[in-house]
This record gives sequence, structure tokens and C-alpha cells, in this order.
Amino acid sequence: MTNLPTTRRGIVGLGSELVSDTSGTTVMEFGLISVVFVTMLIGMFDVGQTAYTQSILNGAVQEAARTSTLETGDTSAADARVLELVQNVAPSATLDDTIERRKSYYDFADVERAEKWNDDDSDGLCNNGENYTDENGNGMWDDDIGSTGNGGAGDVVIYTVKINYKPLFPIPFYDGSDATRSLTSVAVKKNQPYANQTGYGSASGTCS
Repeated sequence: MTNLPTTRRGIVGLGSELVSDTSGTTVMEFGLISVVFVTMLIGMFDVGQTAYTQSILNGAVQEAARTSTLETGDTSAADARVLELVQNVAPSATLDDTIERRKSYYDFADVERAEKWNDDDSDGLCNNGENYTDENGNGMWDDDIGSTGNGGAGDVVIYTVKINYKPLFPIPFYDGSDATRSLTSVAVKKNQPYANQTGYGSASGTCS
């Protein structure tokens, strides 16, 4: 019985020591904070790679568009050069072939202009036997007069490049962060006047 108060005091004293003991708290706090910090850091790397890749793509597309305006321009080599430059920062990058990469027009005013036709019913479409002028010579009426390809001397060319790539820094704990990304860049240039510019055709047709 004489030892009971001492034992009780010992238990109480031990409890007080446990409550006031903060050793290990720093480790727990670091464990919690480090997860958030590392996630934010990787996210910053991911955003940085995207911004840098877009910047490299824009510059490469402008360069390729300029070289393609020359009579000696090689469009295949220009496309390959774009991919080469982009792969320096996005190694998995590929060119997207599902889009129309080059479209040419006689002049800037013709960009996305429809071929001329007598819109008798004023519905904005060539139909119901209305006559049109096949200006781009493809045998059909087009609501965009542009021709596929790099065009000829003096033509205006819209050069569009879309790339697909896998991110180097997918964000952990974020669904879909490792999915394929896509970036697009567009350049508009006028081909050099290395020859007489070919005008639009004058053949006529009828829309069904």
C-alpha cells in the first residue's frame, strides 16, 4: 500500500512526458508536406515543358514556312525539320497526319472564300442546279477555294502543324496526366514570285 502513491505519481509523470515529447513530429510534418511539394514541383515541370514545346514548335513552323516559300523549297524536309526541333524537348513527339498541313490561295483576300456561284435561293450553298465556277479546278464546288498543298509562285500558303507527344513529367495522383498531349501552330506565308502566278480556273459546273 505504501508504494501505490509512488506508482501513481510515476504513471502520471510518464503521461506528462509523452504529451510533451515532440520528437518525430518534424518527420511526420515533412512526410505530409513533401507529397504536396513534390506534386507541385512536377506540375511546374509539366507546365514548363508544355510552354517550352509550344515555343519551339512556333519557331520551327515559322522557319519551315519561310523555307517552303522558295522555288527550291522542300516541304518534306521542312516538315522533318520541325519534328527534329520539337523532339529535342518532347522526344516522343510525332506529326499528326490527320490534318491538312498546307493549303494555298491566290491572295490573302481569298482565304476561306467560297468558289463563285449564283446563289439563286440565297441559302449560302451551291445546290438545286445552281451554276458555279470551278476556280480551283478540282471538278466540284467548294465552300473554301483553297487548294491542298504548297501552291505555286506568289500563292499564299497556310501551314498548320499539329504534334502529339507524351509528357516527360506526368503529375502523380492525377488521372490522365500521362495521356498524349497535342499542340498546334499555324504560319501564313506568301510564296516568292519565282515565276508567273497561276490564276484561278474559269470552267463552270452545276451543283446538284
